Amino acid sequence: MRLPEPQSRIFSALIGDIEKGQIKIPQFQRDFIWDLKRCTKLMDSIVKGYPIGTLIFWKTKERLRSVRNIGDCTLPDPEEGDFVEFVLDGQQRLTALFASLNGLRVERESERFDDFAQMYIDLEAKEDEEIVTTDISGKNPKSIIRITDLLRGGLPLLAEYPKSYHEKLEDYKNRIVSYNYSLIQIKEAPIDVATEIFTRINVGGKPLTLFEIMVAKTFDSSRDFDLSEKFDQLIENLEPLNYETISDATVLQTISLILNDECKRQTILRLDKKDFINIWPYAVDAIERAVEYFRGFYRIPVSQLLPYNALIVPFTYFFHHHPDRPMGEKEKYLEDFFWRCSLSGRYSSGVEGKLAQDVKRIDKILKDELPNYDWSIDTSPEFIINNGWFSAGRSYIKAILCIYAYHQPKSFDNNAIVNISNYWLKQANSKNYHHFFPRAYMRSHEQEDAANNILNITIVDDFLNKREIGAQAPSRYMRRFAKVNPRLSETMKSHLISDLEKFGVWENDYQTFIEKRARAVSRDLQKRIIKQDIDKEAQPELFDDYDESSKELVELTK
Repeated sequence: MRLPEPQSRIFSALIGDIEKGQIKIPQFQRDFIWDLKRCTKLMDSIVKGYPIGTLIFWKTKERLRSVRNIGDCTLPDPEEGDFVEFVLDGQQRLTALFASLNGLRVERESERFDDFAQMYIDLEAKEDEEIVTTDISGKNPKSIIRITDLLRGGLPLLAEYPKSYHEKLEDYKNRIVSYNYSLIQIKEAPIDVATEIFTRINVGGKPLTLFEIMVAKTFDSSRDFDLSEKFDQLIENLEPLNYETISDATVLQTISLILNDECKRQTILRLDKKDFINIWPYAVDAIERAVEYFRGFYRIPVSQLLPYNALIVPFTYFFHHHPDRPMGEKEKYLEDFFWRCSLSGRYSSGVEGKLAQDVKRIDKILKDELPNYDWSIDTSPEFIINNGWFSAGRSYIKAILCIYAYHQPKSFDNNAIVNISNYWLKQANSKNYHHFFPRAYMRSHEQEDAANNILNITIVDDFLNKREIGAQAPSRYMRRFAKVNPRLSETMKSHLISDLEKFGVWENDYQTFIEKRARAVSRDLQKRIIKQDIDKEAQPELFDDYDESSKELVELTK
């Protein structure tokens, strides 16, 4: 990277480079928001020779997604292989200047337009007054002239003005065309440096996201590739599957790991554009296969239930290298991987580094080898009880909710399968979550804090059960459901509540209910984890031979 170079450029060179497509506004810049009044003040400063600030350009052979139109003026693309100057600072000023000097009509909100052709020089104004104006009411038509006419009208038009104004007309025109615009040119810097400069300059604005930068970097009109549009299409395809909440960052990490085995910010920024575009359709196909696998094999019906968005990444990596459904050992090892990541808080921090480690584990699974893990899993009932405080955003809680969803919970009143919705799950008071021992009931028994445990949560369809239940004791509202739902026993098994009597429901025994359900969840989790030596620390009893305690566990969870 070369050192920034201070330069100056006159009117004709600056406007000419814009018209030739050599100066571009990258798409990550905000929209042109200056109104006509503010643009008029800018032109007034230029006419008076005042400084208007320094423009900062990034000169590069990179091709970014850029603004194609300013007002009703379509800007051409530069020659392939030629340098382009992208505006990092001064976009509002430069656009205002270009629109004013070309008399453009710029569309605003609500079908409103600003007509920059209606910007005039007041030939009667003094130097300490506004020389450039849009308010010409009450003025003599021969004492005002449009800026566009002044610059392009030619001698016949200017000759129509009284001779007393001729000297002013020539002077004002010279002031505009000979104005030296101050700029700093940053030559051939990598895109991450250029965007970092942009971010630091715009400290009062919203920082650029990695996705916004990559949208600009990977844009290719010749191949009809616009990452923003491609991502929107992916999300549209995933919406019928209820996986539309997958983030753009997750998609970028996926592509980077497929191409480079790393997904740090700097790695993503340095991905080759051609490679990125080439891999896109294959990555999208693998993402869709991963989603189908989550929905079908793990029965996770919506993306909001995924313990981590990041889980999409290693599974997409797997399906990119293994398009078919995994069978045999691969299936078991993948399931073990999923639950180890979900229950351990794996991606709560340091996501990029951990994903890079985990795709190496996926490489082993692809070879039918069981990966080693450097973290243990505790599936004991005691651990579930002690760590079960309910917060829908916790990965551990989402993992347990995935267990509930796997059993396709049924509605208490009619045994219909519960509809789980991403929209409902976004809400803190989600319609899908119900405290089996209602919080209001527990509050009346001075146990409200204890009630907010994942083991006291059931997944229900809508507000029907909540309206029916209110603050009632479980024994009371369950007796009413027993009258209208002859298959209530089957219904409750779908909630991992195998026997209302043994679970203490008829006696309103909260402690028994929690302990029994903890054992049921524990048993379900143990089916999904492949025991490894590292798990001995957390749960040594799992490594004992089958004994009476194991037998008791089986009996209690039947």
